[in-house]
Amino acid sequence: MLAALEMTGNPSSVHAHGRALRNLIETARQQVAALAGAEPKQVVFTGSATEAITQALFGGTSQFSAGAVALSAGEHAATLKAAAATGLPLWTIPLDAEGRIDLDQMSSLLRQADEQGVTLLVAVHWINNETGVVQPIERINALVGPTRHTLFVDAVQALGKLPLDFSASAPDMMAISGHKIGAPAGIGALLVKSHADTVRLIPGGGQEQGRRGGTESAALIAAFGAAAAASQYDAAAMSALTQNVEAGLRAIAPDVVIFGQGATRIGNVTNFAVPGLNNATAMMALDLMGLSLSSGSACSSGKVGASHVLAAMDVPKDLANCALRVSFGWNSTKADAEAFLAGFETLLSRQRRAGQAA
Repeated sequence: MLAALEMTGNPSSVHAHGRALRNLIETARQQVAALAGAEPKQVVFTGSATEAITQALFGGTSQFSAGAVALSAGEHAATLKAAAATGLPLWTIPLDAEGRIDLDQMSSLLRQADEQGVTLLVAVHWINNETGVVQPIERINALVGPTRHTLFVDAVQALGKLPLDFSASAPDMMAISGHKIGAPAGIGALLVKSHADTVRLIPGGGQEQGRRGGTESAALIAAFGAAAAASQYDAAAMSALTQNVEAGLRAIAPDVVIFGQGATRIGNVTNFAVPGLNNATAMMALDLMGLSLSSGSACSSGKVGASHVLAAMDVPKDLANCALRVSFGWNSTKADAEAFLAGFETLLSRQRRAGQAA
């Protein structure tokens, strides 16, 4: 990124400076495509995954003449709000108690759409950002892929953590994000199959194969490519950290509830609640100890309290108001996990003493 910032010119220009920047962008396109199991021509760079999601839903519903958007109750806010903004009817696919998409209900909705002659744009996430629950994407592919309906997958949490093979899989479109794998914020991509090639949101000057106008940020794109090329997610190490944290939580607070523990989860997220421990109070106390947690999606600005994902899992509101999320990254260590557990134990001890004094 720093090297690209030192370069001048416009990547759409034909002079030497422009060609050098274009080379950086196309190299990055190949690097991102390799990590996503896509062809370089299928990668459209965007300013964020939120933009990619919006492009997919607005462009997809228009191109494929969708009469409604079907999406799970646990989708990221970016998908929920973009779907609502299309102005089309929204068909909601429920989650089960472990946070998995209800495939029977999805199948029923697809049959209902066929009976009514409605074309659906189906939007689902691969991994839930709040609970880490991995959705049965292969079965979803099997349900939607062969039909006349369009499938969009939010793969933001999956990129670099699970093997992706966009070219060979059923989704028509897929959104990914740079900062989830170590690139700076402000860069994402929409992956599109050839039959969805005309999906576009910003006409502009014809950049990104005419699908996303505006002069590309070569520096951010180059950083995305470098992060994709360097991606070495250690699933075993992340799972070990998470398992140690969950074992420690059970030892400290035997009444702890870990959400989605009965489902397949990605190894770097634990979403839990200790009954009676309000998440807002807990986050402030832990923040003073230098421990940064969230109560749900970090993308919901200022959000503290009940989560729509937990509500869709039928978690009681009083318990959902106690939910805390711990996330680990590629550079997290055992010492980080131990520091969290020590801080959380201190927090609970203080609460119990205060309760006894009251």
